[in-house]
Amino acid sequence: MSAGQDTRHEEQSEGRIAPVTAARHILVVDDDSDMRDMLATYLESEHFSVTAVANREAMSAVLAAKSVDLIILDMRLADEDGLDILRELGSPPEAPIIIVTGHRRDEADRVVGLELGADDYITKPFSLRELLARVRAVLRRSEAARQRSPGKKRTRYRFGGWELAMRTRRLTSPTGEAIPLTAGEFNLLAAFLQSPQQILSREQLLSASRVHDEEVFDRSIDVQILRLRRKLEVNPSEPKLIVTERGVGYVLATTVEVL
Repeated sequence: MSAGQDTRHEEQSEGRIAPVTAARHILVVDDDSDMRDMLATYLESEHFSVTAVANREAMSAVLAAKSVDLIILDMRLADEDGLDILRELGSPPEAPIIIVTGHRRDEADRVVGLELGADDYITKPFSLRELLARVRAVLRRSEAARQRSPGKKRTRYRFGGWELAMRTRRLTSPTGEAIPLTAGEFNLLAAFLQSPQQILSREQLLSASRVHDEEVFDRSIDVQILRLRRKLEVNPSEPKLIVTERGVGYVLATTVEVL
């Protein structure tokens, strides 16, 4: 197998009805040819179309040539930094991303990767069944988000004098100041804006913030909520917008206008 690019396309036998996932195209970016081959073979056996490449240049060529439903990106490529590639993909990226890290102690890479817009991560060594479960979960969330907000890229939300533009992820304060948001903060705020004046549990908010791992506990949501409050609230210690419902979760306690 070439160390550059290995392109695979699922073959359907004549007359066979393809499963629902057959059209889903997954792009695997990993410089390890054995890993590329293993992932491509396994995912194809689960009725996905797979393109496997070794580097940023080949990845960019694929993204320019065809539609991609999901990217699996190794953060430890031979001569390239996966975080730099994530930054180049933009926020939000064109397709949901699962990042692969080499060790459970690489927490910094995982956190930064999620902040840059990755949807999930998995650490080596991992089972192929776990990867498949994560792939399916990310694709389900992506599809559900599209169905909930078919015009999401053009949507703006106005609440309590604030305004959030979904396409650009730009948060504007009541005084007109642009307030930067991390990926986790943006996802949390979007979840609140899509369900205003409704109590959201920590489990729902964990899912919305796209932090999924057995090492992550509910209290991580409390930390993210605190950070978001510091940006939105006049007095974060006495919040008026994002209110705690003790023992249940949180609620955006204001009306929301969709523009």
